[in-house]
Amino acid sequence: MAVYGLIAEAESNAHGVPVTEVHFHEVGAMDAVADITAVCLLMDRLAVDEVVVSPVHVGSGHVRCAHGILPVPAPATAYILRDVPVYGGSIRGELCTPTGAALLKHFASRFGNMPVMRIQSIGCGMGKKDFEAANCVRAMLGETESHECEVCELSCNVDDMTGEAVGFAMDRLFEAGALDVYTIHIGMKKSRPGILMRVMCRDIDKEAMIQTVFRHTTTLGIRETVLRRYVLDRHIETVETPYGPVRRKVSSGYGIERSKYEYEDISRIAKERDLPIEAVLSDIEKS
Repeated sequence: MAVYGLIAEAESNAHGVPVTEVHFHEVGAMDAVADITAVCLLMDRLAVDEVVVSPVHVGSGHVRCAHGILPVPAPATAYILRDVPVYGGSIRGELCTPTGAALLKHFASRFGNMPVMRIQSIGCGMGKKDFEAANCVRAMLGETESHECEVCELSCNVDDMTGEAVGFAMDRLFEAGALDVYTIHIGMKKSRPGILMRVMCRDIDKEAMIQTVFRHTTTLGIRETVLRRYVLDRHIETVETPYGPVRRKVSSGYGIERSKYEYEDISRIAKERDLPIEAVLSDIEKS
């Protein structure tokens, strides 16, 4: 439904009508429904940590569709691929449809070059048209050698918000997909005390973060910095303890491995047993 939501928004923009009045043409056909459903099902089963998509080759020339002859990329495709690196080239024809664009936009963690990785599986899908270049899409599944990625850091200064309003805005940003949100007390013009708010997010979530910042803070401007981020692999495991099952976060990479029990579980046990958190942790470590 989220993928179709992207297509509906694009069609709404192209036709100048509300989303509720959008009529799907090619993307409403059964083959498009099957394509979207199958990709969503397979992505759910793969359950990968990150999807990196190469710049999208949209083709060139014109395409015949339900609305007549349109330039490539079609208006709906171009709208969906906003903020996505695309290129045309010499191949005449439509190489990316609204369906394909919406699937890429929805599932991509970021767009760019293939990371250093150990490839485990390769899948290819071949198109029916003959071009001067291979008409195929290829997916590679593997594990990255380096735990690095690029993230966006959005910053803004505010001096006219209450502490409660700042906390509310931070909660909304986390709900919208922020990787991290933090504040720093600063001095601003006219000797006013203020707050520097920084939001770390993936590039694919940047627009949602910007909208959320403007909606829930009083700032008039946002600054963007692109950072390189190094992270450890993380997973959650459940261990049996004298107090019942407790979740534990395990982190590893770069020759390091460490673990930490989930605070929410430890806090809940401490409250139920009327014990200090340190006592609960000590009992679990001894068990």
